[in-house]
Amino acid sequence: MNTKTVDAASSEAFVTLPVQPPRAVPETSPLIERLVSVHGATWVDEKTIDAWAAEGGDRVVLFAGDAVQFPEGQDVAVVLPELQRCFPGRFKVAVVPRQIEQDLAKRYGSQRWPTLLFLRDGQYVTTLCGMHDWDEYVQEMARALAMPISRAPTIGIPVVSATASGTSCH
Repeated sequence: MNTKTVDAASSEAFVTLPVQPPRAVPETSPLIERLVSVHGATWVDEKTIDAWAAEGGDRVVLFAGDAVQFPEGQDVAVVLPELQRCFPGRFKVAVVPRQIEQDLAKRYGSQRWPTLLFLRDGQYVTTLCGMHDWDEYVQEMARALAMPISRAPTIGIPVVSATASGTSCH
């Protein structure tokens, strides 16, 4: 609806347009929703991730990041089901809701978006960050799925005995 206002002093016509409210940004992108609804990924959060991971086997958790700031996270959401087809029955997938990604990612030492977090039998294995070319992705997935369980980079501080041999800072 356009309205015309005329300024009597200058005889100029101004068109006034209705103000549109800003578009709401969806909390979850359609590609992430599709990963859950069509491809069977599970939503996990700080309260449910441990129980989901403890169900056994290899688990891969997607931290996609903000779809505008990190669009490659959407690419990973599309590629992940294809990677599952390359490794049939080898791993299950979960997705962390965007609103809590930052806090949950810190728990596993992840600071990059997007990130795939690998867990096995409820324990940390590794992370794979960013989007990759297909051949490299397949190779990196195979490597991650073959790795032993390890310690997440932010959990605990390694303790070294005072009598241990090796170099010292003093």
